[in-house]
Amino acid sequence: MPGVLSYNAILDAVIRCKKPVRFAEEVFEEMVRNGISPNVFTYNILIRGFCSAGNLDMGLGFFSEMERDGCLPNVVTYNTLIDAHCKLKKIDDAFKLFRAMALKGLKPNLITYNVIINGLCREGRMKETSEVLHEMSQKGFVADEVTYNTLVNGYCKDGNFHQALVLHAEMVRNGLTPNVITYTSLINSMCKAGNMNRAMEFFEQMHVRGLRPNERTYTTLVNGFCQQGLLNEAFRVLNEMVRNGFSPSLVTYNALINGHCMLGKVEEGLKMIEDMVEEGIAPDIVSYSTIISGFCRYRDLEKAFQMKQEMVEKGVKLDAVTYSSLIQGLCEQSRLAEACDLFQEMLNAGVTPDEFTYTTLIYAYCKDEDIKTAFHLHDEMVQKGFLPDVVTYSVLINGLNKQARTREAKRLLLKLFYDESVPSDVMYNTLIENCGNIEFKSAVALIKGFCMKGLMNEADRVFESMLQRNHNPDEAAYNVIIHGHCRGGNIQKAYDLYKEMVKKGFVPHTVTVIALVKALFMVGKTDELSQVITNILRSCKLTDAELAKVLIEINHKEGNMDAVFNVLTEMAKNGLLPKSG
Repeated sequence: MPGVLSYNAILDAVIRCKKPVRFAEEVFEEMVRNGISPNVFTYNILIRGFCSAGNLDMGLGFFSEMERDGCLPNVVTYNTLIDAHCKLKKIDDAFKLFRAMALKGLKPNLITYNVIINGLCREGRMKETSEVLHEMSQKGFVADEVTYNTLVNGYCKDGNFHQALVLHAEMVRNGLTPNVITYTSLINSMCKAGNMNRAMEFFEQMHVRGLRPNERTYTTLVNGFCQQGLLNEAFRVLNEMVRNGFSPSLVTYNALINGHCMLGKVEEGLKMIEDMVEEGIAPDIVSYSTIISGFCRYRDLEKAFQMKQEMVEKGVKLDAVTYSSLIQGLCEQSRLAEACDLFQEMLNAGVTPDEFTYTTLIYAYCKDEDIKTAFHLHDEMVQKGFLPDVVTYSVLINGLNKQARTREAKRLLLKLFYDESVPSDVMYNTLIENCGNIEFKSAVALIKGFCMKGLMNEADRVFESMLQRNHNPDEAAYNVIIHGHCRGGNIQKAYDLYKEMVKKGFVPHTVTVIALVKALFMVGKTDELSQVITNILRSCKLTDAELAKVLIEINHKEGNMDAVFNVLTEMAKNGLLPKSG
């Protein structure tokens, strides 16, 4: 009679061979019928098998069964279930299991923490990874290659390229090696940032470390060079890709087609489609739409519509991008009636117009001075659930201005701003041109709106326009823009504005001061920091603040900035710091 070890070996073999999990279930049932008691390893194998097959419910069923039978789960059991929850985007449930381990007297291991970090990265919850890393460090665990690779990938996907690069550098300093996926993520991030030199540096590092780039690595570089219009470099990467045994994929070909079209080489892009077909790769909607968009951009509508016909004949359905490109092409040639007919065809085909489609038509009607129809399309757009963006509103505002309807243009602009959309340069100029001194309160609101959204160049333009119009910014304007530059990382600009503000006799708000002090400390600007703190202490006029002032002076001299921040915060709470704005 086989024992528990034999049955476990059979179960493990069934799971590893990726046989249907029902076979494992049958072996388990036979095991129980023969009076063999499953142990923790038996249950772990079954839970792993069902979770790998995407059947979390069955995995949880075996988890409950093992507890009912008095078989205590171990760390492996929890790690498997936590990982399964993370892969199904149930990160909060994964956290519950993670916390439940302690109640069972189990300590998470490095694998547990890595699984949780991976789950958070998948969901883009990068801030929470810092908390998990801190806890992990407190428990005595040191980040390994899996931890770093996961975090670098996560930050790349989140668009935080700076933090990804910082972690990569830290990883290499610690003697750990990034894997192919991590290098590909870093290369992709650099390509998105348009920094192809850095992308190639990472590519070369892969070779030096003996890592073999995969098809995605090569395609990422091809696309990056194509986006920059560097077709020669793109083809050099493509040739290396083929030499190393990788065939260009549909995505690779589409990147090359786009690269040709961006440079106006639409006919050569069309040749790429022929090459694809010869290689047995069928062009998709992206391939055709890119060519059509290219022809439209260079005003060759006849060939664009020929491609449209070819798509129809080959059974490729047009999407909103294809229709929008053709509609824009017609509108740019003032063929508005044909554009409207195509728009109707689009609706009849069941293709939903997007913001770009509507904005193109709205622009065409404004250009044709048919503001009534333009606003009708705007209303239809909103009714269909599309929120007009700053481009749409800019078009409408310009249309109104051309008809000397400035008051309506300004009303629309202010409505847009207070609906929490950010005006574009055109809208901003319209507002400034038409604002009287009283209405410059709206300009202060614009500064705040831009700062909140991190658009500091736009905020500076509003601020500078106030000065140019001899409308001196008040305390509120200074407080907002200084705080904005602190958040945006331009600490020197924030400090210069602070000095300007103090020179004019304004008293910075407590929140502004604390933000500036922290920012100066973080970048090591000690002289500027000392000056700000001196100014703070000079402005504290209440005698009750004397003790706090002494505490700040002592801690500042000793370099204990955490204590300085704490005292400043308490002073603010107790009303011991001036409150302007």
